[in-house]
Amino acid sequence: MNPQWDIIGSEGFKFMGKMNASISHEIKNVLAIINENAGLLEDFMLMVEKGVPLDSERLKKLADKIQSQIQRADRIVKNMNTFAHSVDETKGNVELGELLSFMTVLSQRLAAMKELTFSVVPPPDPITITTHPFLLENMIWLCLDFAMEMTGPGKSLHLTADADDQWASITISGLEGLRDNFSSEIFPGKRENALMQALGGRAVFDQSRGKIVLSLPREPGAQKDLKAAGE
Repeated sequence: MNPQWDIIGSEGFKFMGKMNASISHEIKNVLAIINENAGLLEDFMLMVEKGVPLDSERLKKLADKIQSQIQRADRIVKNMNTFAHSVDETKGNVELGELLSFMTVLSQRLAAMKELTFSVVPPPDPITITTHPFLLENMIWLCLDFAMEMTGPGKSLHLTADADDQWASITISGLEGLRDNFSSEIFPGKRENALMQALGGRAVFDQSRGKIVLSLPREPGAQKDLKAAGE
């Protein structure tokens, strides 16, 4: 087995576990809120049984809260389903603006724990590349995970995408909070380089400008098939 694919496989399992744990926490939070509102509904019913007039406005607000949480849960499950299906194909068409938005949604809870925010600036025109969706998601997450420890005073990370005829790029900026003793050799490391090698691109951390740039081919070209490369 190729040592590079040992790293990629290990990182893939970690990434899947991290995202699934975060998603399950979100679902549990939704269920807790619904359960709390269901308890209030039971209190209303007990009040009615005791002859206390039912406040229709309060009941409507309660129903709206429950409906809002159901819609929230539906969005979470749809995102989880999209994420799960990203491993279905080793090569597929990916629109970078949509992917960046999707990855910030997946990472939002983890960013909120660090009191960080994301902003995605969609490209003027859609940028579609042919690549391995799951490996690219994994790479973007590793960049975000690293960047969240290096944000500047604004506590915000900005994600953009650009492209020419042959290459596309993803830029994550806002990494102005670098420590004086930080070494740029730390990132990208072995796992990031292994993923970028599999994706046929490269990752560059521009420490002076506080940004990470991922360069990716728009088409695989002469790149070896990912499945064959792992044999």
